[in-house]
Amino acid sequence: MSSTASVSESTRDAHPDLEGQGQHSSEQKSHGCQPRRSFGGRLLSWLATVEDGEVYEAHPDKNPKWYQRLLDAGVEENGIKPVPIEHRTSTQYNNLFTVFFTCLLGLLPIPTGMLATLGMGMSLRDTALVTLFFALLTCIPPAFMGIAGMETGLRQLVQARYSFGLYLVTVPLLLNAATLTGFSLLSSVVGGQALASLDPDSVSVNVGIVIACLISFAVSLLGFKALHFWERWTWIPNLISIVIAVGCGGKYLHLQSEAEPAKPSQVLTFGCLIAGYFITFGGTVSDYSIYHNPRRASRYDTSSFLDTILKAKLTTSPSTTIRIKIFLYIYGGLLVPSVPLLILGAAIGGAVPNVPSWNEAYNSTGIGGVIGEMLAPAGGFGKFVLVMAALSVIGNISVSMYSVALNLQLLLPFFAKIHRFFFILVTTALMIPMAIRAAAQWEESLTNFLAVIGYWAGCFDAVLIMELLVFRRMDYSTYDHAIWNVGRKLPPGIAAVGASLVSLALVIPGMAEPWFTGPIAKTTGDIGFEMAFVVTALSYIPFRWLEIRWRGHL
Repeated sequence: MSSTASVSESTRDAHPDLEGQGQHSSEQKSHGCQPRRSFGGRLLSWLATVEDGEVYEAHPDKNPKWYQRLLDAGVEENGIKPVPIEHRTSTQYNNLFTVFFTCLLGLLPIPTGMLATLGMGMSLRDTALVTLFFALLTCIPPAFMGIAGMETGLRQLVQARYSFGLYLVTVPLLLNAATLTGFSLLSSVVGGQALASLDPDSVSVNVGIVIACLISFAVSLLGFKALHFWERWTWIPNLISIVIAVGCGGKYLHLQSEAEPAKPSQVLTFGCLIAGYFITFGGTVSDYSIYHNPRRASRYDTSSFLDTILKAKLTTSPSTTIRIKIFLYIYGGLLVPSVPLLILGAAIGGAVPNVPSWNEAYNSTGIGGVIGEMLAPAGGFGKFVLVMAALSVIGNISVSMYSVALNLQLLLPFFAKIHRFFFILVTTALMIPMAIRAAAQWEESLTNFLAVIGYWAGCFDAVLIMELLVFRRMDYSTYDHAIWNVGRKLPPGIAAVGASLVSLALVIPGMAEPWFTGPIAKTTGDIGFEMAFVVTALSYIPFRWLEIRWRGHL
């Protein structure tokens, strides 16, 4: 590669007029020597021209007026291009708490918690303890990874190119897109079930799914600022609706089904579901921190209380203080809403078999029907609150749609030139029929999805964390913007994929799924996630060291 590049450079030096040949040729064509290319030809030529190391730049003077008005109104223009430091100006760091807090403060965690008591026969006490322990542990990787978005200005899967390479990153890219789409499907199904429970005779679950998806499409289309604005305020009606539902139906939550003390296999299997719930945020978290300033906090930042605590307890540089704040905001945004709602879901799941109206509603319209029955004593006001609860899933779906569109832009180099709008539209068009299909086999779809996604996410998070800690030594400047889309300068990705494949030797025997139980899992329960993370992390170190020795650089 290097010899080819040097030959090309020497050729240009010897013949400087070669650089202008393309322009000269096109000028001749425009003067009538040859017919001008059609619009389609010019479009294809524009798409095929991909600049190495091209970063995001704003050009308000070159944009059409209507387009610039949209940008001025807050619509995000940038997609996957790196954001230079001069464009990372946001000092409102606490919106990283609200974006994840609101995303998870809705109905989605409730059916996940129900799986333990209703599906696996665990007691509410055991479920609560397992949920708390695994949540405290598995929120750490994505919170740590979110710092890199602010420090590098790179989207999460663009960062992955610095480990997996330009081409092999397609593997985690597709898995991440599938994971995000899966979360969107589950959220839209839950929202659709809640809307359908208003009047099952006139509103079907399918109609509710379409409504939830279309509103989420509008929010995600507007982009970064709109998402942060939506998530900053919509947690309020979300929280109110859940509190009212618990207040109206909480008198039945003590009617828990009898359960034996949890076996180690049950603990590890449900723990794997919780890990799959949290650790997959490692594939998206930096998407929401790339516009934050890594060096200077505003005096108007409402996180001054946290600043006071950090200054009192730690003697650190301003940049280190900001990193700690980013970590704590993301960690809290993931943990604080999820743990209570997962435990609430477990309580509801344990009571469903013992409350006839809840059991009937669950069999008819799922968790949405149960929430509707909990709100039934409130009459017409209860139906209004049910609509608020149903719309709480929009925060989760819109965040997922936003990141899926970014993932799709990374599939092919010229996709970077196509606006996010197209990819969000494609995602919505695919998601609606898939969600309708998933609703038909709800509980099985949820169980299989949460378990499987934890395996690949464990490998992915381990690779990116070890790359940063061991080989880049927490030096974010080594993520050079000039090579983000240059395959010959990025790592080949053999070490990253190889380490992930090695982990499968223990992941597969440690899996416990409805459709497959490995020989190790028959004794221990599901330990696939733990094996994926630990084995990948340990294998990546020697593999990456050899890869660096072979190439001579990172």
